[in-house]
Amino acid sequence: MLNRVILIGRLTKDPELRYTPAGVAVTTFTLAVDRPYANQQKEREADFIPVVTWRQLAETCANYLRKGRLAAVEGRMQVRNYDNNEGRRVYVTEVVADNVRFLESSNSGVGNREEGMGGRQDQGYGQQRNAGPRDNNQDPFQDDGKPIDISDDDLPF
Repeated sequence: MLNRVILIGRLTKDPELRYTPAGVAVTTFTLAVDRPYANQQKEREADFIPVVTWRQLAETCANYLRKGRLAAVEGRMQVRNYDNNEGRRVYVTEVVADNVRFLESSNSGVGNREEGMGGRQDQGYGQQRNAGPRDNNQDPFQDDGKPIDISDDDLPF
């Protein structure tokens, strides 16, 4: 059996951090993921997918993710149910994330820097891993209007 989900989208609002009675951090947020096609009116549509993170990953998401930020989420799909106050059964489908990557810098709002975090939630611990800061001051692919001089010896073919 396989239950694996990978999503890239933008947060629709700031993450909400809560703690269970046992003191375990849990953060929820919604990711807006564009569909790969346009509707009949030539407009792009999106799916709004609820995401849940736990423990250290939850605290890191709450501290660094904000509304509008582009993020990649990797995890598993979960369907749970409960009885509401009216006695009706409510079904909730959500992604339980075990890895979240920031795809934009919090300073510039563009993809110059990549930050990531992840953790194995099923083993009771959180683990953070960062890709490390990259040089935001100089873009090697920036078009300065000058031709690029590349010799044939530099080409791999």
